[in-house]
Amino acid sequence: MKQNSSGAEVDERLAALLSNANAIRAIAAAVEGTIGPKGLDTMLVDRFGEVTITNDGVTILEQMDVNHPAARLLINTARAQQDEIGDGTTTATILASALISEGVNHVVRGVPVARVIEGLRYGVRRALDLIAQHARPVNGLDDPVLERIAYIAGRENADIAELVVKAARLIGEEKLKDPNFKLADTVLAQEGAENEVFMGLVLERERLSSQMPQEKENVRVLVLDDALEPEEIEEEALGTETGFTKYLELQEEFRTNLGKLTELGIGLVVVSRGVHSIAEEILTDAGVFVVDDVAEDDLWLVAEHTGARIVKRSALKKAPSDLEGYLGFAGRVYEDERLGQVRLLGGKGKPMATILVGAATEEVVGERQRIARDAASSLQAAVRGGIVPGGGALEIAVARELARAREEKRGMSAYGVDCVVEALKRPLGQIVANAGFNPLEKIEEVWAAQNEAGQDDLGIHCDTGQVVSMLAEGIADPALVKIHALKAAGEVAEAILRIDTIIKRKDPVSPPGPVQEAPESTALDF
Repeated sequence: MKQNSSGAEVDERLAALLSNANAIRAIAAAVEGTIGPKGLDTMLVDRFGEVTITNDGVTILEQMDVNHPAARLLINTARAQQDEIGDGTTTATILASALISEGVNHVVRGVPVARVIEGLRYGVRRALDLIAQHARPVNGLDDPVLERIAYIAGRENADIAELVVKAARLIGEEKLKDPNFKLADTVLAQEGAENEVFMGLVLERERLSSQMPQEKENVRVLVLDDALEPEEIEEEALGTETGFTKYLELQEEFRTNLGKLTELGIGLVVVSRGVHSIAEEILTDAGVFVVDDVAEDDLWLVAEHTGARIVKRSALKKAPSDLEGYLGFAGRVYEDERLGQVRLLGGKGKPMATILVGAATEEVVGERQRIARDAASSLQAAVRGGIVPGGGALEIAVARELARAREEKRGMSAYGVDCVVEALKRPLGQIVANAGFNPLEKIEEVWAAQNEAGQDDLGIHCDTGQVVSMLAEGIADPALVKIHALKAAGEVAEAILRIDTIIKRKDPVSPPGPVQEAPESTALDF
């Protein structure tokens, strides 16, 4: 009885850990089949029957119906990986799942959680240093490896890889290394469009009136974060003679301000809100190109590209000479009526490129855009931080070195280092499993081959199953993707392993009335 009681206590202490580990494993299972050249797609279906078919890890994770808190923690970590580096979410998820599974196995065998975490933290830190040591620099934007990086991250879509490389070369290495610039943000996919890269911006808007010029060249640009309309007056005031007189004065002042715009020769006005009918009439007669209801992010891009300063409508009261300082310049602006968009080219401000990806049907627009953004993110990461052998080869090389470093850890914390070693084997194992090979066999083959040859780029060819040089085959990954994926995986694994108890928190304010029944569990409730 005593032994049974003790066993029950142990099981109770592990209940939270096992529940969390199961949730993490379920999340990883949803994306691990997508990794590698033989990875397959996932279909997501909502309750209305809307379907998303994708191979993109973060898209799958974000659109899954998940209730378990540990699972949501992993999804948030993957989202952070996407925001930080733009790629590697599937790898981060697989590594996190492996770290947690291995950690739980050791805890169940009797290793204290604190010792596992200590060793895991040490192992991740050493592995990150080793990855950085294995990184090779990229030799400029003409380095052929960048085309391969974009091709692999772009899921072997050669047309998308070509677009991304062309855009990178137009923008330049200095801009790509700017931490505030994301090449992926320049990607736009549209049904019926032709693949294209150009220096300039695309606004998903049409010109205000079809009677306005469809195209203008060498235009001065005004960017207005406001509505282009007269100042408002309260309805109650309009019922008085004074109020009505004020209304007429504001209308006249508005017409005067519009006259300043034509006097300054402004050819393009971009506004964040609506445009009054008076402004539409006057600016149309003056041949001004107007775009209204422009999103805030796009408004800032227009200002940056044209060199304009964003103003409120109150600035229109200034003298024309003062308004001069707020204006920008564009070499050309025109509306593509077929695609329903406005293009802005040749701004005097910051150079910007747009990667326009064509899609045959509306259903594939989103996936084509996700693929192109992954390719753009990976290429930029390679320029910033260099490249490492791909196909899971680098992780095996780091695991080999970390296994030797394990001897530096004494006591039970060494089991935490073992967790990292085993987790680093998982990407290669999953890649070859998706290709139809035995993962245990192929991991051992690569481990032995790397030991014998002293090379860190030996991996498995997913068509033949033979051990080959990944770099010779043109299979490489950005070092920063690997570094951030392992770092994110280590952080979430440590957070999950630290959880000893799960307690349902009461609502901040309980509504009056009968107690609501708990919702039915889903597959990921556990």
